[in-house]
Amino acid sequence: MSTRLRLAVLLALAVVLVGGTAAYLVESRDAQLTAARAAPAQATVAPASVASAPRIVFRNTAIGPAYGRVAMVPLSDPGGPRAITDTSCDRVFAAAGHTLCLASDTGVVAAYSARAWADAGGPKVDLPLTGTPSRARLSDDARFAATTSFVAGDSYSSAHFSTRTVVTELATGKSVDLETFRLVHRGRAISPADRNFWGVTFAADDDHFYVTVQFSGTTWLAAGQLSTRTVRTVRPDAECPSLSPDGTKVAYKKRGDRRPGDWRLAVMDIATGRETVLAEQHSVDDQVEWLDDGTILYGLPGEGTAAAESNVWAVPADGTGSPRMLIAKAWSPAVVR
Repeated sequence: MSTRLRLAVLLALAVVLVGGTAAYLVESRDAQLTAARAAPAQATVAPASVASAPRIVFRNTAIGPAYGRVAMVPLSDPGGPRAITDTSCDRVFAAAGHTLCLASDTGVVAAYSARAWADAGGPKVDLPLTGTPSRARLSDDARFAATTSFVAGDSYSSAHFSTRTVVTELATGKSVDLETFRLVHRGRAISPADRNFWGVTFAADDDHFYVTVQFSGTTWLAAGQLSTRTVRTVRPDAECPSLSPDGTKVAYKKRGDRRPGDWRLAVMDIATGRETVLAEQHSVDDQVEWLDDGTILYGLPGEGTAAAESNVWAVPADGTGSPRMLIAKAWSPAVVR
């Protein structure tokens, strides 16, 4: 075959491949639009009717024009009509009359943002966010905000990922990266080059917190202190911790034994160190939230073609009972009492 003929064949193949890719993208987009048009209308109410009472704030995942927006339902009626705001977030958290929103714009050049604000109004506080949004938490009094983003990789199950976790004091805007903290492991200060932190949960005193730290291929539940800028490992195989409202228990996900990237939910009694594996059998890749001292909330993807329409589930924190869906088409719940 001559060089000219080879070039002609390659050009023809390129045209076919590009055309096929374009056709696939158009078909995929059309399928998404069709699904959005066919989705049943979501029962909604005005945000003002929900915002002043105990509530659950979350990310709306019902397919349609309000997908990804911050929404809320009364704590007394989680399955009822939802109030949907105009704000879009990838991850959201709320506490003490404040909202924390992590968002991304995956355009030609990806852009990421993290903002916190008082729900009653006033200036918004911009927080550092250098990669894909992952975890978001406020302290109980909303004095501090914690954000985690992926700066390399996009999954905790990946062998090669890197995170950045930052704690910011909202009143001053001052931020600190947890990688600058002194890391103590088994009584000795260490500085592993491969350490990663993610998933902060604050104690009620605004000084202590729990967080995940990973190094040398192992994840650890760690206890931190802002005033001393110290993090100490507590137990292995614990990720994305969340303190109970009474501060006596911490929930987290731990590695399952079925396949890579499989996580089971567990709760540890802080006083005794006793661990209880919960009744949820699905793999849960989430930083859970506490509905009350005896129940935790978490997100699971929908099934099949509805995978993007995740749902919020509830399960007893003592290992008994069965999971139940609490809020359909929702993600990233935060309980505001």
